[in-house]
Amino acid sequence: MASPVIFHVDVKSAFLSWEAWERKAADPGAPDLREIPSAVGGDRQRRHGIILAKSTPAKAYHIRTGEPIVKALEKCPTLTIVPPNFSAYVKHSRELISLLETYAPSVEQYSIDEAFCDMTGTRALYGDPVAFAHKLKDEIRDTLGFTVNIGVSTNRLLAKMASDFEKPDKVHTLFPEEVSVKMWPLPVRDLFMVGHASAAKLELLGIKTIGDLAKMDPALIEAHLKSHGRTIWEYANGIESVHIDERTKTDTSNKGIGNSTTLSADVTTEEAARKVLLELSESVAGRLRKAGFLAGMVSVEIRYNTFENVSHQMQLLSPSQATQVIYEAAGQLFHELWNGTPVRLLGIRTSKLSDCQVRQMNLFDYVRNDKQEKLDQALDSIRQKYGSKAVMRGSFLEEKRPPKATPYD
Repeated sequence: MASPVIFHVDVKSAFLSWEAWERKAADPGAPDLREIPSAVGGDRQRRHGIILAKSTPAKAYHIRTGEPIVKALEKCPTLTIVPPNFSAYVKHSRELISLLETYAPSVEQYSIDEAFCDMTGTRALYGDPVAFAHKLKDEIRDTLGFTVNIGVSTNRLLAKMASDFEKPDKVHTLFPEEVSVKMWPLPVRDLFMVGHASAAKLELLGIKTIGDLAKMDPALIEAHLKSHGRTIWEYANGIESVHIDERTKTDTSNKGIGNSTTLSADVTTEEAARKVLLELSESVAGRLRKAGFLAGMVSVEIRYNTFENVSHQMQLLSPSQATQVIYEAAGQLFHELWNGTPVRLLGIRTSKLSDCQVRQMNLFDYVRNDKQEKLDQALDSIRQKYGSKAVMRGSFLEEKRPPKATPYD
């Protein structure tokens, strides 16, 4: 039986790379964003928003992903900031997955700019896996116009860790026999699934490196970090007893949280529908936060006054429990789905639930971190203490609120 071979393909500064490609295609004479201090982020004129991606030259100014634009401009006043173009990024992501699928027997997209390729048993087709990873990396660069790192190992965890080694445009291996040399010397915060809080607790225990964690008694780590402690101890030892993309799933991952409402009067405009969707989004997102879940999928259900039912769903680019994220997705789905027929019922459902305690930060987490999450939590606290009507949106005061939504799980 062939030994497992897993590739983890990770786009280098995805938003910045894809934005640079788009701009060069539109104007070949335009400066390459990858070669100048530049970033993808919010509105430079209004000086608000945060940095979503940055170029290598911008790193020389110590500009960090996730920091406010105003701080980035203080570090580099000449920083070129361009707004994000998410539809273009999704297009390039799909192109990448399509190319990978021409070679890999199994491709599983992990995020908008990452994918795992199971290359087990392909040696007869492509030869040495590491040599083929170099060829694949070069083809992506030459065909699609952006660079990737490819990590090669026998499981997803180690392949992902390998792809995070030196960048850009590199292939790295991290086979089990290489763990002690290549991974153990790294700071413990560099280990997959070790966030700031976990790293701080580990450092209080005298654990500075991944190797320190690997050599500790797992029972001690569990005593301080519960089941998550066992998980990261396994990861430190290169053990992936469950696929990393399943670690964040819960027993309810195939279920969902949703609300629907039958309207007292048929909705005939998108503006009116969006008010209903906003209230449903608040309810659904509030239940997600109360249960401690993030949603990876949002779906919208419409029942027309003809009693015809239709639905549409979309995967979120980053799992979320934020009201605004759920609402924006629902609004987009309604816009794409509605045919103009009067609406009798509207519903929102979230699925692909994951535990918010073990979520991974990524490029889209700016939605949650840009005041939205704190605002949601503050509103939840007020409503819990003083009642659900203690805080209401102004738009709900202009007219009668829709009938009470009906939850469904």
